[in-house]
Amino acid sequence: MRAARRAARSAAPAPSRSQDLTNNPVLQWGLFNAFILAMLALDLVVFHRRPHAVKFKEAIGWTAFWVGLAVLFAIGVYCFRGTKAGTEFVAGYLIEESLSVDNLFVFLLIFRYFKVPQELQHGVLFWGIIGALVMRLGFILAGVALLERFHWLIYGFAAILIVSGIRLWAEKDKEIEPEKNPLTRLARRVFPVTKEFHGPAFFLRRSGGLAATPLFIVLVSLETTDLVFAVDSIPAVLAITRDPFIVYSSNAFAVLGLRSLYFALSGIMQLFHHLHYGLSAILVFVGLKMLLERYWHISTAWSLGIIAGILGLSIVASIIWPEKKGPGA
Repeated sequence: MRAARRAARSAAPAPSRSQDLTNNPVLQWGLFNAFILAMLALDLVVFHRRPHAVKFKEAIGWTAFWVGLAVLFAIGVYCFRGTKAGTEFVAGYLIEESLSVDNLFVFLLIFRYFKVPQELQHGVLFWGIIGALVMRLGFILAGVALLERFHWLIYGFAAILIVSGIRLWAEKDKEIEPEKNPLTRLARRVFPVTKEFHGPAFFLRRSGGLAATPLFIVLVSLETTDLVFAVDSIPAVLAITRDPFIVYSSNAFAVLGLRSLYFALSGIMQLFHHLHYGLSAILVFVGLKMLLERYWHISTAWSLGIIAGILGLSIVASIIWPEKKGPGA
């Protein structure tokens, strides 16, 4: 009997490296986070060690770099995790990237409101994105755990998406007042704030103690903005997949490319004046998909096609029907 068991074990094929990676979530998370940290360190220490204004050509190059990395990662997911996981990653990434474009409008308004010098914008976005990654990881893990334990919460997430989509559709011009932000007001109460920027520093040592610079207030405003957007975007990806690794990795790649995308589009963002209608339709579609999943299943591939189609139509509509400006505009 023992000889037969030994023979069976020896005859069984040894697990391949791809199977080891697929079946080892700790290894997946460890490798992915190590890669993200390496890329952030390379960005901060090597390429953007000195603050400078990011020009269009440089921004386009970095945007292509991050999109290329996302494409390579998607290919890796297809190879190691299969077609379903690969399609889910692409759909999640497309949702996050498209919703992030709307986020960029708010970033632009915040920078204009606080009159942030161009050479300081990349640095504050860098630290804002690190905070966004940490916050989103917590949101994702909590969201997946809650949905697994309380399935009825899916209807709450669906309602959030549909209501947000309707509100976005009705939104004409964005008006922000960062000084009314509760977290911004709290930061001003906790720390005295200098009147002028002091390079890339967030805090200064003074005789009276620690003082914050206006750049720290900008950082708080950016983090609050991302927190609000995460409430919409993360449930939208959870409607595509409940795999926390796929949800987080698609979020991470979209967020990491957000800085370069901002500098690439900052001069032409106003041209996409119909984009918010497309984003609104995407939110409503994903919310309805989540709401009706039990009765009407839409495959991930179809969802990906619908989302891409809506996004493309809104961009084409912005080009064909440019915004009409009044006299003297």
